[in-house]
Amino acid sequence: MALRLFRLSQDVVTPLIKRNCTVSAFELQHKNPVQRKVELIPKAQYGGRHTVTMLPGGGIGPELMSYVREVFRFAGVPVDFEIVDIDPASEGNDDLEYAITTIKRNGVALKGNIETKSEATGIMSRNVALRNELDLFVNVLHCKSFNAIPAHHSNVDVVIVRQNTEGEYAMLEHESVHGVVESMKVVTIENAARVARYAFEFAKNNNRKKVTTIHKANIMKLSDGLFLNVARNIAKEYPEIQHNDMIIDNCCMQLVSNPHQFDVMNTTNLYGSITSNVLCGLVGGAGLFSGRNYGDYYAVFEPGTRNTGTAIAGKNVANPVAMLNAAVDMLYHLGHRYHADCISDAIHKTIDIDGIHTPDLGGTNTSTEIVQNVLKHLAEKRTYWSVVKEM
Repeated sequence: MALRLFRLSQDVVTPLIKRNCTVSAFELQHKNPVQRKVELIPKAQYGGRHTVTMLPGGGIGPELMSYVREVFRFAGVPVDFEIVDIDPASEGNDDLEYAITTIKRNGVALKGNIETKSEATGIMSRNVALRNELDLFVNVLHCKSFNAIPAHHSNVDVVIVRQNTEGEYAMLEHESVHGVVESMKVVTIENAARVARYAFEFAKNNNRKKVTTIHKANIMKLSDGLFLNVARNIAKEYPEIQHNDMIIDNCCMQLVSNPHQFDVMNTTNLYGSITSNVLCGLVGGAGLFSGRNYGDYYAVFEPGTRNTGTAIAGKNVANPVAMLNAAVDMLYHLGHRYHADCISDAIHKTIDIDGIHTPDLGGTNTSTEIVQNVLKHLAEKRTYWSVVKEM
């Protein structure tokens, strides 16, 4: 494939923005300079059942995945898991390539955070590479307060829509001379428009009133300036939705002092990571919320703050709620609404009504006690449970 890289001057960029961002500036892939076009593999779905790729990842990932499988098995969820382990210490990318192939085959994945221990420049970050290779251009994290969890603020309900494949995560770095490293931040019209439009469509379809674009355009005038200008042009197509913007450092202060002013946040990649961690910390921590990664063809679900949790692995204290909520979001995506509703309701009753909390939430319960309580509520449902096999 011939590689084509374009440098866009301002007199070229401006007309593109004014045309509602329908023209691609250039396609970026982070293993190769341009995205590889591949033929779609048919999704694996037989007899109403779905096969889903499961990537346990490192740290607490494997034990959290075992809880998901236990809950699915008990509830008779019509999902079969194809489990793929990626060796974090591998000096090659064979495991990663196989994982990507299975996700393309199945269409959907549930993943933990995958460690990349190698410091070799040729070894890609597994998490970033998965998102880039599958073109999962947007990450969605919904932070909503739990009534029974003590937090700095109550009644918080904010959705972060994060650009997921470029920005500071472009993985384009080089050492120009010894001791001088340059890292390229990539912002394209196409991807800035896709994430902005997703944010406004999400607001429109979910009765949200405001979208706030987060940026640092006062300093990064070209990159963040482009991201902001694209969002402003997209906003003109949604006059019923209020649009404002905020600089990232002020945004962090505003989140801590008054998070209720935010509704839907439209962010670049790095700023989405920062604001996600701030918001999750405000309303209960990393163990509660799921993250949804969407592209045009594939979807990957995971805990929202993407923490490995290596220090607490194997101690039976990790909070399983974030991974269970990720699994629930996956079921909604696949159309298994009844099972998703049942599991979501059981999680809610466990946390908010029964007050079963792991140490990260100020409680004394174990991981397995959370799961057993969820199963107790599922047992109350009048459903014909079936056996779920694993691959």
